[in-house]
Amino acid sequence: MYLFLITFLILYGGMHLYAFLKLRHAFQPQPLVRWLLIFWMSVMTIIPLLVRAAEQFQMERTAFFFAWPGYLWMGFLFIFCSTLLFSDIVHIFYRVIIRYFTIQVPEHISKRNAYRCALVVALCASIYAFIEAGRVRTEHVVITSSKLSPSLSGIRIVQISDLHIGLLLQKTRLQRVLATVREAKPDILVSTGDLVDGKLNRADVISGLNPLAALIAAVPAPSGKFAIIGNHEVYAGLPQAVAFSRAAGFMMLRNQSLQLTSGITISGVDDRAANFKSPSGAASEAALLNSVSPGSFHLLLKHRPEILAESDGRFDLQLSGHVHGGQIFPFNFIVRLRFPIPCGTSRTPAGSSIHVSRGTGTWGPPMRLFAPPEITVIDIISAHHR
Repeated sequence: MYLFLITFLILYGGMHLYAFLKLRHAFQPQPLVRWLLIFWMSVMTIIPLLVRAAEQFQMERTAFFFAWPGYLWMGFLFIFCSTLLFSDIVHIFYRVIIRYFTIQVPEHISKRNAYRCALVVALCASIYAFIEAGRVRTEHVVITSSKLSPSLSGIRIVQISDLHIGLLLQKTRLQRVLATVREAKPDILVSTGDLVDGKLNRADVISGLNPLAALIAAVPAPSGKFAIIGNHEVYAGLPQAVAFSRAAGFMMLRNQSLQLTSGITISGVDDRAANFKSPSGAASEAALLNSVSPGSFHLLLKHRPEILAESDGRFDLQLSGHVHGGQIFPFNFIVRLRFPIPCGTSRTPAGSSIHVSRGTGTWGPPMRLFAPPEITVIDIISAHHR
Protein backbone atom coordinates (compact mmCIF):
# COMPACT_ATOMS: atom_id res chain seq x y z
CA MET A 1 0.00 0.00 0.00
CA TYR A 2 2.82 2.41 0.86
CA LEU A 3 4.49 1.66 -2.48
CA PHE A 4 1.20 2.35 -4.29
CA LEU A 5 0.73 5.66 -2.46
CA ILE A 6 4.27 6.81 -3.20
CA THR A 7 3.98 5.81 -6.86
CA PHE A 8 0.60 7.52 -7.21
CA LEU A 9 1.79 10.77 -5.62
CA ILE A 10 4.91 10.86 -7.79
CA LEU A 11 3.04 10.22 -11.04
CA TYR A 12 -0.03 12.35 -10.33
CA GLY A 13 2.01 15.07 -8.69
CA GLY A 14 4.36 15.02 -11.69
CA MET A 15 1.42 15.55 -14.06
CA HIS A 16 0.36 18.56 -12.01
CA LEU A 17 3.89 19.99 -12.06
CA TYR A 18 4.14 19.51 -15.84
CA ALA A 19 0.79 21.22 -16.40
CA PHE A 20 1.66 24.06 -14.01
CA LEU A 21 4.95 24.84 -15.75
CA LYS A 22 3.23 24.95 -19.14
CA LEU A 23 0.43 27.17 -17.86
CA ARG A 24 2.93 29.54 -16.26
CA HIS A 25 4.84 29.76 -19.54
CA ALA A 26 1.66 30.32 -21.56
CA PHE A 27 -0.02 32.94 -19.41
CA GLN A 28 2.69 34.32 -17.07
CA PRO A 29 0.14 34.85 -14.27
CA GLN A 30 0.50 37.39 -11.50
CA PRO A 31 1.90 36.09 -8.17
CA LEU A 32 -1.54 35.85 -6.51
CA VAL A 33 -2.98 33.81 -9.40
CA ARG A 34 0.15 31.66 -9.50
CA TRP A 35 -0.11 30.81 -5.81
CA LEU A 36 -3.84 30.08 -6.11
CA LEU A 37 -3.05 27.68 -8.95
CA ILE A 38 -0.36 26.01 -6.85
CA PHE A 39 -2.82 25.63 -3.97
CA TRP A 40 -5.53 24.20 -6.26
CA MET A 41 -3.20 21.69 -7.85
CA SER A 42 -1.79 20.63 -4.48
CA VAL A 43 -5.29 19.95 -3.16
CA MET A 44 -6.33 18.13 -6.34
CA THR A 45 -3.27 15.87 -6.09
CA ILE A 46 -4.43 14.41 -2.78
CA ILE A 47 -8.21 14.54 -3.40
CA PRO A 48 -8.40 10.90 -4.69
CA LEU A 49 -6.71 9.74 -1.48
CA LEU A 50 -9.16 11.78 0.62
CA VAL A 51 -12.09 10.21 -1.26
CA ARG A 52 -10.89 6.69 -0.53
CA ALA A 53 -10.19 7.56 3.11
CA ALA A 54 -13.69 9.02 3.51
CA GLU A 55 -15.19 5.86 1.98
CA GLN A 56 -13.12 3.72 4.33
CA PHE A 57 -14.65 5.50 7.32
CA GLN A 58 -18.19 5.38 5.86
CA MET A 59 -18.26 9.18 5.34
CA GLU A 60 -20.25 8.92 2.10
CA ARG A 61 -21.36 12.56 1.87
CA THR A 62 -17.81 13.79 2.35
CA ALA A 63 -16.51 11.31 -0.22
CA PHE A 64 -19.22 12.35 -2.70
CA PHE A 65 -18.42 16.04 -2.14
CA PHE A 66 -14.75 15.49 -2.98
CA ALA A 67 -15.25 12.87 -5.70
CA TRP A 68 -16.98 14.94 -8.36
CA PRO A 69 -14.51 17.86 -8.60
CA GLY A 70 -11.55 15.56 -7.91
CA TYR A 71 -12.28 13.00 -10.61
CA LEU A 72 -13.48 15.52 -13.19
CA TRP A 73 -10.21 17.38 -12.68
CA MET A 74 -8.29 14.10 -12.99
CA GLY A 75 -9.86 13.42 -16.38
CA PHE A 76 -9.22 16.97 -17.58
CA LEU A 77 -5.62 16.88 -16.36
CA PHE A 78 -4.90 13.64 -18.20
CA ILE A 79 -6.34 15.03 -21.44
CA PHE A 80 -4.50 18.35 -20.94
CA CYS A 81 -1.15 16.67 -20.27
CA SER A 82 -1.63 14.40 -23.29
CA THR A 83 -2.36 17.44 -25.45
CA LEU A 84 0.65 19.30 -24.04
CA LEU A 85 2.90 16.30 -24.66
CA PHE A 86 1.71 16.07 -28.25
CA SER A 87 2.35 19.81 -28.62
CA ASP A 88 5.89 19.41 -27.27
CA ILE A 89 6.63 16.52 -29.63
CA VAL A 90 5.34 18.49 -32.61
CA HIS A 91 7.44 21.47 -31.52
CA ILE A 92 10.58 19.32 -31.35
CA PHE A 93 10.05 18.11 -34.92
CA TYR A 94 9.25 21.67 -35.93
CA ARG A 95 12.54 22.95 -34.51
CA VAL A 96 14.47 20.19 -36.27
CA ILE A 97 12.87 21.07 -39.61
CA ILE A 98 13.56 24.81 -39.39
CA ARG A 99 17.12 24.09 -38.27
CA TYR A 100 18.02 22.06 -41.34
CA PHE A 101 15.76 23.74 -43.89
CA THR A 102 15.48 27.40 -44.81
CA ILE A 103 11.95 28.17 -43.66
CA GLN A 104 10.52 31.45 -42.51
CA VAL A 105 8.87 30.90 -39.11
CA PRO A 106 5.49 32.67 -38.66
CA GLU A 107 5.54 34.81 -35.54
CA HIS A 108 2.25 33.43 -34.24
CA ILE A 109 3.68 29.90 -34.03
CA SER A 110 5.27 29.77 -30.58
CA LYS A 111 5.30 27.51 -27.54
CA ARG A 112 3.15 30.00 -25.66
CA ASN A 113 0.41 29.97 -28.28
CA ALA A 114 0.69 26.19 -28.65
CA TYR A 115 0.10 25.72 -24.90
CA ARG A 116 -2.88 28.07 -25.03
CA CYS A 117 -4.36 26.04 -27.87
CA ALA A 118 -3.69 22.85 -25.91
CA LEU A 119 -5.72 24.24 -23.01
CA VAL A 120 -8.67 25.08 -25.26
CA VAL A 121 -8.53 21.65 -26.93
CA ALA A 122 -8.35 19.90 -23.54
CA LEU A 123 -11.35 21.85 -22.20
CA CYS A 124 -13.46 21.03 -25.27
CA ALA A 125 -12.38 17.37 -25.24
CA SER A 126 -13.18 17.07 -21.53
CA ILE A 127 -16.71 18.40 -22.02
CA TYR A 128 -17.23 15.96 -24.89
CA ALA A 129 -15.77 13.09 -22.81
CA PHE A 130 -18.19 13.82 -19.97
CA ILE A 131 -21.14 13.77 -22.38
CA GLU A 132 -19.91 10.61 -24.13
CA ALA A 133 -19.67 8.74 -20.81
CA GLY A 134 -23.45 9.04 -20.41
CA ARG A 135 -24.32 7.71 -23.88
CA VAL A 136 -24.35 3.95 -23.62
CA ARG A 137 -24.17 2.14 -26.96
CA THR A 138 -25.55 -1.29 -27.72
CA GLU A 139 -23.11 -3.61 -29.48
CA HIS A 140 -24.51 -6.69 -31.27
CA VAL A 141 -22.67 -9.98 -31.65
CA VAL A 142 -24.11 -12.97 -33.55
CA ILE A 143 -22.64 -16.46 -33.19
CA THR A 144 -23.94 -19.57 -34.93
CA SER A 145 -23.53 -22.89 -33.15
CA SER A 146 -24.71 -26.47 -33.61
CA LYS A 147 -24.37 -27.09 -29.87
CA LEU A 148 -27.65 -25.50 -28.80
CA SER A 149 -30.62 -27.68 -28.02
CA PRO A 150 -32.47 -28.50 -31.30
CA SER A 151 -35.66 -27.21 -29.68
CA LEU A 152 -34.20 -23.68 -29.55
CA SER A 153 -33.75 -21.35 -32.48
CA GLY A 154 -31.41 -19.20 -30.45
CA ILE A 155 -30.71 -17.58 -27.13
CA ARG A 156 -29.90 -13.98 -26.23
CA ILE A 157 -27.21 -13.05 -23.72
CA VAL A 158 -26.79 -9.46 -22.55
CA GLN A 159 -23.45 -8.49 -21.04
CA ILE A 160 -22.78 -5.61 -18.70
CA SER A 161 -19.25 -5.08 -17.48
CA ASP A 162 -17.30 -2.64 -15.35
CA LEU A 163 -20.40 -0.78 -14.24
CA HIS A 164 -18.56 0.53 -11.15
CA ILE A 165 -21.61 1.29 -9.04
CA GLY A 166 -20.44 3.70 -6.37
CA LEU A 167 -20.06 7.40 -5.65
CA LEU A 168 -20.33 8.59 -9.24
CA LEU A 169 -22.81 6.05 -10.58
CA GLN A 170 -26.00 6.23 -8.61
CA LYS A 171 -29.72 5.66 -9.19
CA THR A 172 -30.43 7.91 -12.19
CA ARG A 173 -27.53 6.65 -14.31
CA LEU A 174 -28.18 3.03 -13.31
CA GLN A 175 -31.82 3.33 -14.32
CA ARG A 176 -30.80 4.52 -17.81
CA VAL A 177 -28.44 1.57 -18.18
CA LEU A 178 -31.06 -0.93 -17.01
CA ALA A 179 -33.67 0.55 -19.36
CA THR A 180 -31.38 -0.35 -22.28
CA VAL A 181 -30.89 -3.84 -20.84
CA ARG A 182 -34.67 -4.31 -20.57
CA GLU A 183 -35.16 -3.22 -24.17
CA ALA A 184 -32.76 -5.95 -25.30
CA LYS A 185 -34.98 -8.61 -23.61
CA PRO A 186 -32.19 -10.91 -22.45
CA ASP A 187 -32.67 -14.62 -21.86
CA ILE A 188 -29.46 -14.51 -19.82
CA LEU A 189 -27.90 -11.46 -18.15
CA VAL A 190 -24.21 -11.60 -17.24
CA SER A 191 -21.90 -9.23 -15.41
CA THR A 192 -18.23 -9.76 -16.19
CA GLY A 193 -16.80 -8.11 -13.11
CA ASP A 194 -16.39 -4.70 -11.45
CA LEU A 195 -20.10 -4.38 -10.85
CA VAL A 196 -19.30 -2.26 -7.79
CA ASP A 197 -16.62 0.25 -6.89
CA GLY A 198 -15.51 1.58 -3.53
CA LYS A 199 -16.71 0.57 -0.11
CA LEU A 200 -20.29 -0.59 0.26
CA ASN A 201 -22.70 -0.01 3.11
CA ARG A 202 -22.42 -3.39 4.80
CA ALA A 203 -25.76 -3.16 6.64
CA ASP A 204 -27.72 -2.39 3.46
CA VAL A 205 -25.99 -5.11 1.48
CA ILE A 206 -26.21 -7.88 4.04
CA SER A 207 -29.86 -7.08 4.78
CA GLY A 208 -30.67 -7.17 1.06
CA LEU A 209 -32.20 -3.67 1.23
CA ASN A 210 -29.74 -1.89 -1.04
CA PRO A 211 -31.94 0.10 -3.47
CA LEU A 212 -29.47 -0.13 -6.35
CA ALA A 213 -29.29 -3.90 -6.04
CA ALA A 214 -33.09 -3.99 -6.06
CA LEU A 215 -33.17 -2.09 -9.38
CA ILE A 216 -30.96 -4.72 -11.02
CA ALA A 217 -32.88 -7.58 -9.45
CA ALA A 218 -36.09 -6.29 -11.07
CA VAL A 219 -34.69 -6.74 -14.60
CA PRO A 220 -36.16 -9.95 -16.09
CA ALA A 221 -33.83 -12.65 -17.45
CA PRO A 222 -35.80 -15.92 -17.75
CA SER A 223 -32.76 -18.21 -18.06
CA GLY A 224 -30.83 -16.58 -15.23
CA LYS A 225 -28.35 -13.91 -14.20
CA PHE A 226 -24.71 -14.75 -13.65
CA ALA A 227 -21.76 -12.70 -12.40
CA ILE A 228 -18.07 -13.11 -11.68
CA ILE A 229 -15.52 -11.42 -9.47
CA GLY A 230 -13.50 -8.53 -10.91
CA ASN A 231 -10.61 -6.76 -9.25
CA HIS A 232 -12.81 -3.96 -7.90
CA GLU A 233 -15.04 -6.43 -6.05
CA VAL A 234 -11.89 -7.28 -4.10
CA TYR A 235 -11.07 -3.61 -3.48
CA ALA A 236 -14.65 -2.88 -2.37
CA GLY A 237 -14.55 -5.74 0.12
CA LEU A 238 -15.25 -9.19 -1.27
CA PRO A 239 -17.95 -10.32 1.21
CA GLN A 240 -19.99 -7.14 0.69
CA ALA A 241 -19.48 -7.17 -3.09
CA VAL A 242 -20.63 -10.78 -3.36
CA ALA A 243 -23.62 -10.04 -1.14
CA PHE A 244 -24.51 -7.04 -3.32
CA SER A 245 -24.32 -9.13 -6.50
CA ARG A 246 -26.54 -11.79 -5.01
CA ALA A 247 -29.03 -9.17 -3.82
CA ALA A 248 -29.05 -7.90 -7.42
CA GLY A 249 -30.25 -11.33 -8.52
CA PHE A 250 -26.96 -12.69 -9.85
CA MET A 251 -25.70 -16.20 -9.24
CA MET A 252 -22.00 -15.86 -8.52
CA LEU A 253 -19.80 -18.22 -10.52
CA ARG A 254 -16.57 -18.47 -8.58
CA ASN A 255 -14.46 -21.00 -10.44
CA GLN A 256 -17.66 -22.89 -11.15
CA SER A 257 -19.63 -24.21 -14.12
CA LEU A 258 -23.37 -24.55 -14.57
CA GLN A 259 -25.18 -26.35 -17.37
CA LEU A 260 -28.46 -24.85 -18.54
CA THR A 261 -31.34 -26.66 -20.22
CA SER A 262 -30.71 -24.65 -23.38
CA GLY A 263 -27.51 -26.60 -24.01
CA ILE A 264 -25.26 -23.82 -22.76
CA THR A 265 -22.68 -24.34 -20.07
CA ILE A 266 -21.58 -21.17 -18.28
CA SER A 267 -18.26 -21.09 -16.46
CA GLY A 268 -16.99 -18.23 -14.37
CA VAL A 269 -13.52 -17.68 -12.93
CA ASP A 270 -12.41 -15.27 -10.23
CA ASP A 271 -10.18 -12.39 -11.20
CA ARG A 272 -6.55 -12.85 -10.24
CA ALA A 273 -6.96 -10.10 -7.61
CA ALA A 274 -9.15 -12.51 -5.65
CA ASN A 275 -6.49 -15.21 -6.01
CA PHE A 276 -3.56 -12.91 -5.25
CA LYS A 277 -2.27 -15.11 -2.45
CA SER A 278 -3.00 -18.32 -4.32
CA PRO A 279 -0.73 -19.37 -7.23
CA SER A 280 -3.24 -22.04 -8.29
CA GLY A 281 -5.57 -19.71 -10.23
CA ALA A 282 -4.39 -20.83 -13.67
CA ALA A 283 -4.56 -24.48 -12.65
CA SER A 284 -8.11 -23.98 -11.35
CA GLU A 285 -9.20 -22.43 -14.66
CA ALA A 286 -7.68 -25.27 -16.69
CA ALA A 287 -9.30 -27.91 -14.49
CA LEU A 288 -12.64 -26.14 -14.69
CA LEU A 289 -12.59 -25.96 -18.49
CA ASN A 290 -11.44 -29.55 -18.81
CA SER A 291 -14.45 -30.70 -16.78
CA VAL A 292 -16.96 -29.31 -19.30
CA SER A 293 -18.37 -31.60 -21.97
CA PRO A 294 -17.20 -30.55 -25.46
CA GLY A 295 -20.71 -31.22 -26.80
CA SER A 296 -22.13 -28.24 -24.89
CA PHE A 297 -21.86 -24.62 -26.02
CA HIS A 298 -19.38 -23.30 -23.48
CA LEU A 299 -19.59 -19.67 -22.34
CA LEU A 300 -16.64 -18.50 -20.24
CA LEU A 301 -16.90 -15.39 -18.07
CA LYS A 302 -13.49 -13.95 -17.24
CA HIS A 303 -12.90 -10.37 -16.16
CA ARG A 304 -9.54 -9.69 -17.80
CA PRO A 305 -9.18 -10.24 -21.56
CA GLU A 306 -6.49 -12.87 -21.28
CA ILE A 307 -6.50 -16.36 -22.76
CA LEU A 308 -4.27 -19.03 -21.29
CA ALA A 309 -2.63 -21.33 -23.83
CA GLU A 310 -4.12 -24.37 -22.09
CA SER A 311 -7.59 -22.77 -22.09
CA ASP A 312 -7.77 -21.78 -25.76
CA GLY A 313 -10.15 -24.02 -27.69
CA ARG A 314 -11.86 -25.31 -24.56
CA PHE A 315 -14.60 -22.69 -24.68
CA ASP A 316 -16.80 -21.41 -27.50
CA LEU A 317 -17.12 -17.80 -26.34
CA GLN A 318 -15.31 -15.82 -23.66
CA LEU A 319 -16.79 -12.58 -22.38
CA SER A 320 -14.42 -10.14 -20.71
CA GLY A 321 -14.07 -6.47 -19.80
CA HIS A 322 -11.63 -4.70 -17.48
CA VAL A 323 -9.83 -2.51 -20.04
CA HIS A 324 -12.63 0.07 -20.66
CA GLY A 325 -11.34 0.49 -24.21
CA GLY A 326 -8.75 2.79 -22.64
CA GLN A 327 -11.64 5.01 -21.42
CA ILE A 328 -9.84 8.27 -22.18
CA PHE A 329 -7.85 8.64 -25.40
CA PRO A 330 -4.88 8.18 -25.82
CA PHE A 331 -4.75 5.81 -22.82
CA ASN A 332 -6.03 3.04 -25.13
CA PHE A 333 -2.54 2.76 -26.64
CA ILE A 334 -1.07 2.11 -23.18
CA VAL A 335 -3.77 -0.47 -22.41
CA ARG A 336 -3.02 -2.36 -25.63
CA LEU A 337 0.58 -2.85 -24.48
CA ARG A 338 -0.68 -4.81 -21.48
CA PHE A 339 -3.81 -6.37 -22.98
CA PRO A 340 -3.24 -6.86 -26.71
CA ILE A 341 -6.65 -8.43 -27.43
CA PRO A 342 -8.72 -5.53 -28.86
CA CYS A 343 -12.16 -4.53 -27.71
CA GLY A 344 -14.86 -6.11 -29.81
CA THR A 345 -15.13 -9.70 -31.03
CA SER A 346 -12.09 -11.71 -32.10
CA ARG A 347 -11.19 -15.27 -32.99
CA THR A 348 -8.50 -17.08 -31.04
CA PRO A 349 -5.75 -19.21 -32.62
CA ALA A 350 -7.60 -22.36 -31.52
CA GLY A 351 -10.90 -21.25 -33.05
CA SER A 352 -12.73 -19.95 -29.98
CA SER A 353 -14.33 -16.50 -29.87
CA ILE A 354 -13.77 -13.71 -27.36
CA HIS A 355 -15.68 -10.48 -26.92
CA VAL A 356 -14.03 -7.72 -24.90
CA SER A 357 -16.44 -5.06 -23.69
CA ARG A 358 -15.47 -1.40 -23.43
CA GLY A 359 -17.37 -1.44 -20.15
CA THR A 360 -20.72 0.02 -19.19
CA GLY A 361 -19.61 2.54 -16.58
CA THR A 362 -16.47 4.50 -15.78
CA TRP A 363 -13.63 4.18 -13.31
CA GLY A 364 -12.21 7.31 -11.73
CA PRO A 365 -13.15 10.26 -13.98
CA PRO A 366 -16.80 10.09 -15.16
CA MET A 367 -15.50 10.66 -18.66
CA ARG A 368 -14.88 8.67 -21.84
CA LEU A 369 -13.03 9.99 -24.85
CA PHE A 370 -13.39 7.93 -28.04
CA ALA A 371 -14.30 4.86 -25.98
CA PRO A 372 -18.09 5.01 -25.49
CA PRO A 373 -19.67 2.75 -22.85
CA GLU A 374 -21.37 -0.36 -24.11
CA ILE A 375 -24.01 -2.94 -23.35
CA THR A 376 -23.38 -6.07 -25.41
CA VAL A 377 -26.19 -8.14 -26.90
CA ILE A 378 -25.02 -11.61 -27.97
CA ASP A 379 -27.37 -13.71 -30.07
CA ILE A 380 -26.36 -17.36 -30.23
CA ILE A 381 -28.18 -18.84 -33.21
CA SER A 382 -28.79 -22.56 -33.55
CA ALA A 383 -27.30 -24.05 -36.72
CA HIS A 384 -30.29 -26.46 -36.81
CA HIS A 385 -32.65 -23.55 -37.58
CA ARG A 386 -30.65 -21.72 -40.26
